[in-house]
Amino acid sequence: MLDDWRLTLAARYLRAGAGDQLTSFTSIISGVGLVLGVAILVIVLSVMNGFERELRVRVLGVLPHGVIYLPQGDLIALQEELARYPGVKATAPLLEGSGLLLANSVLAGISVSGIDPHTEAKASIIDDFFLVGSLQTLSDKKFSMVIGKRLADQLGVSVGGKVTYVSPGVRMSLMGPLTVMRKFTVSGIYAVGADVDKTHAFVAIDDLRRLQRAQAVDGIRLWMDEMFDAPEIIRELVTTSSQRVYGSSWMQRHGNLHSAILMQKRTMFLMLMLLIAVAAFNVVSNLIMIVNEKAGDIAIIRTIGASANAVRLVFVIHGLLVGAAGIIFGLLLGSAISLVLGDVVGWFDKALGLGVMDEYFIQYLPVDIRFTDIVLIAGASFMICLLATIYPASKAAKANPVEALQYES
Repeated sequence: MLDDWRLTLAARYLRAGAGDQLTSFTSIISGVGLVLGVAILVIVLSVMNGFERELRVRVLGVLPHGVIYLPQGDLIALQEELARYPGVKATAPLLEGSGLLLANSVLAGISVSGIDPHTEAKASIIDDFFLVGSLQTLSDKKFSMVIGKRLADQLGVSVGGKVTYVSPGVRMSLMGPLTVMRKFTVSGIYAVGADVDKTHAFVAIDDLRRLQRAQAVDGIRLWMDEMFDAPEIIRELVTTSSQRVYGSSWMQRHGNLHSAILMQKRTMFLMLMLLIAVAAFNVVSNLIMIVNEKAGDIAIIRTIGASANAVRLVFVIHGLLVGAAGIIFGLLLGSAISLVLGDVVGWFDKALGLGVMDEYFIQYLPVDIRFTDIVLIAGASFMICLLATIYPASKAAKANPVEALQYES
C-alpha cells in the first residue's frame, strides 16, 4: 500500500523543481521550525524531570520520608512497633533541632539532626555522599558534628576544626538565663549537591539531647518502601499506635517543592506545545502554496480518474512526511543536547564563576530523558501536524479540474 502512486506523488512534492524553489524553501523553514519546537520541548521536560528525580532520590534519600514524634513514652518499643508496619522499610531514632553555627567570625543558621550513627545508615543514604569521614565518626568522640561541604566552605572549617553551636533555648542559672552553646569538632564533611549541604548538620543524638534538655522531643525517622505512600502511612501510624504520638511526612515538609516542579512541567509542556502548533501553521501555509502551485497536476490526475479523496490523501501524506521528518530530527536534536547540557552548564558555571544554580535546592543542572515523554511529545506533535494538513488537503480535493486546466499553457 505504501508503494502506490499517492505516496510516490506526495514524496515527489518534497523535492524542488525548476520553478518551485520558493515552495521548497518554505518547506525547509516550516520543517526547521518544527525541529526547534520539538527539541526545545524535549530539553525543558528533561530538565524538569531531572529536578524531580533529584528531589525524590537524592534529597529525600538524606532527609526523612516521615517522622513519628513521641513526647513521652517508650521510644524503643515504638521503634520496634513502627519497624513491623507494612510499607516501612527502615527506622532510626531522631532528635531534631535548629540554631546557629559560629566559626571564624561567620554565623550560619542550620537545622540539626541528632542521630544514632549505627542505625542511621539503614534509613538514609547520607553515607554515599561523604567526602571525608562518615556518620560513624560521631560515635568516636563526644560532641562531634558532620556538616555539608558548602557550609564548611562558608564557615572556613575542615575536618578537625572547631565550630560553636548556639541553641535557641536558654538555661537558667544563678546569674539568670544563659544562652545554650557548645563547641563541636567537625568529624566529617558530605556533599549531596543540594541545599542540605549548607543548611543541615548531624550530631550524635545523646549530644543534642544534653543541649536541648526540656526542649527535646524524641522521634523515629521512617524510610518507606514507596515514598508517595508516606502521608497515608503516617496518618495510620498516628491513629493506630499503642502510644500517644504525632507525625509529619515529607509531603508536609517539602511537598510544595515537588508540586511546584510538577506544575511547572505541565505548564511548560502546554506552552511549548503551542510553539509546535505555531510551527504547524507554517506547514499549513506551505501546503497551501503547494496546492496552488500544483493546480495543474491536480487537474490532470483528476481527469484521468483520481477521486477527490485520493487527492486529499496525497496532500495529507505530504504534510505528514514534512511533520514526521521535523519531529524525528527534533527528538534527536533535543535528546543530544539534553545529554550534554548538564556538563556544559556545569563547565561554564565553574569556569566563569557565575553560580547560576546556587539559589536552587540542587546546585547543578540535572537532566533525565524519559521514554514516556519522548512518546508523548512525538504523538502530540504528530496529531498537530495531522490536523494542520486537513484544510490544505481539503482545498486541493475541492479544486475544479476544468478551471485549473483552462489556465495551463
